[in-house]
Amino acid sequence: RSLPRHLTKKTHVMQLAVVFLGLLAYASATVYFREDFSEPNFESRWVVSTKRPAHERGQVGLSAGKYFTDEATEKGLKTLEDARFYTLSTAFEEFSNKEKTLVLQYSLKQDQGIDCGGGYVKLHPAGLDQEKYDGDSEYSIMFGPDICGGSKRTHLIVTKNGKNHLIKEDIPTESDIYTHVYTLIINPDNTFKVLIDNKEVRTGSFEDSFDILEPKLINDPAVSKPADWVDVTHIDDPEDIKPEGYDEIKPEIVDPEAAKPADWDDELDGEWEAPIIPNPAYKGPWRPRRIANPEYKGEWVHPQIANPAFVPDATLYSFESLKFVGIEIWQVKSGSIYGNFLITDDVAVASAEADKVLARVAGEKAAEKAAQEAEAAAAAEEEVEVEEKEDL
Repeated sequence: RSLPRHLTKKTHVMQLAVVFLGLLAYASATVYFREDFSEPNFESRWVVSTKRPAHERGQVGLSAGKYFTDEATEKGLKTLEDARFYTLSTAFEEFSNKEKTLVLQYSLKQDQGIDCGGGYVKLHPAGLDQEKYDGDSEYSIMFGPDICGGSKRTHLIVTKNGKNHLIKEDIPTESDIYTHVYTLIINPDNTFKVLIDNKEVRTGSFEDSFDILEPKLINDPAVSKPADWVDVTHIDDPEDIKPEGYDEIKPEIVDPEAAKPADWDDELDGEWEAPIIPNPAYKGPWRPRRIANPEYKGEWVHPQIANPAFVPDATLYSFESLKFVGIEIWQVKSGSIYGNFLITDDVAVASAEADKVLARVAGEKAAEKAAQEAEAAAAAEEEVEVEEKEDL
């Protein structure tokens, strides 16, 4: 049964309203930078640093990787040479995120099955010399995967007062061969969120998650551990006495079961000596058993007081100048594909774009499966041909 006409009309109006609000959100969003490598001549937009010798600099090119659904739209910037440095950057109109939300987002596809190398990006202030860009260049934010052996984490480092501050607790990351989207959201209330594939993996405040400020609390300098404080958990049992004759037990003895061989000739073989064996009665140096210390008071905890040097800073989230995004990494094994860069002040816009990118992952997995099946079928066919030749 269809809805009454007045309800149908009302539903249509509501749908139009939702669409309008969505368009309004997009219209009100500020996009500071977007790069999906769909425009030709990316070399004209990205500057490769020549600071390092040519033989240390890795080449980059556009690629959708081994597995994709639409090669033309899924291309990104791919690292092409093993054991190389990749140092390149691009500029956008300078801005500050003061009193605004900042969203940094990009996709990364580790097409090589990375074992050791960076996959992060950096935001830089104005003044970056792109031709001489290197690891010592000043940056405001460093964000993204860094993998080598058993160490796998999503870096988050912010620069404040000329010092780089690494987040206290590591953030997990992804290392498979499929496309993943990394999102950093910085809010003007001094909080941040890290999302991977549009799912929150870390949230916190700059004050608590980084050692940027002086600690809020310090040990009270006027208090020290009492001299009679007992924090030894166990002691020797004073009632445990060493058995009489214990020290006379030797670690080795003559084998009591050994006998001189019947054919032993003292003149030819020398004087026979019984072999020495470990003494089964020997139990090592004597030590009294250990018992719980009846005087134990527990671990002494130093009382803390408010740190007079602590000064709160409501602007930890803020960066006065943001003008460049850079890739400055080293990779043992190349093949990482960067794409879908987005810097905006709108979380909803970033989330929608992330969903669009992530929609391709199912296709990547299907393409991988099809390739594996085709490879297996070809191998089986080749094996049959070999067997037929051997039968002739």
